[in-house]
Amino acid sequence: MDSARTALRLGADEVINVYRRSRTEMPARVEEVRHAEEEGVTLKLLTNPTRFIGDEKGQVKGIEVIKMELGEPDASGRARPVPVEGSEYIIDCDMVIVAIGNSPHPLVPQTTEGLKTDKRGRIVVETETGATSLEGVFAGGDVVTGAATVIEAMGAGRRSARAIHDYLSSKK
Repeated sequence: MDSARTALRLGADEVINVYRRSRTEMPARVEEVRHAEEEGVTLKLLTNPTRFIGDEKGQVKGIEVIKMELGEPDASGRARPVPVEGSEYIIDCDMVIVAIGNSPHPLVPQTTEGLKTDKRGRIVVETETGATSLEGVFAGGDVVTGAATVIEAMGAGRRSARAIHDYLSSKK
């Protein structure tokens, strides 16, 4: 929802949020969804992307989607989305923001010796500064907190910026 709302605020003429389940199964907070709709985000529920369509220059011009219906619950306890055969259609677009998943990519901790992470793979930091277990390395946002809002990530960025400035100033 943050990505969709931010796209509108940055000047997008139209923003469509495509989601494979119904409103009930959305992991977003109810007020986030309501605010997004109030701001003009269109929801395409029970719809799942199947492929991106590009023009001869490699620019996106559409996204193929398929309608879904809800089946038995999956491991998360939410109703599992099942494709409706033959229901594919194209949504015309000139930009796609892929905003899926809420987990940090495992490559960073796997390739960064000495970087402390928690059991979910999020980077462990000092709350007030964003300092990690590595000297001179700072982190903030979803990679630290898990799924949160852009506003919270911006706050972490501000705190870390101050700490980075202090850190660099002390090295002179």
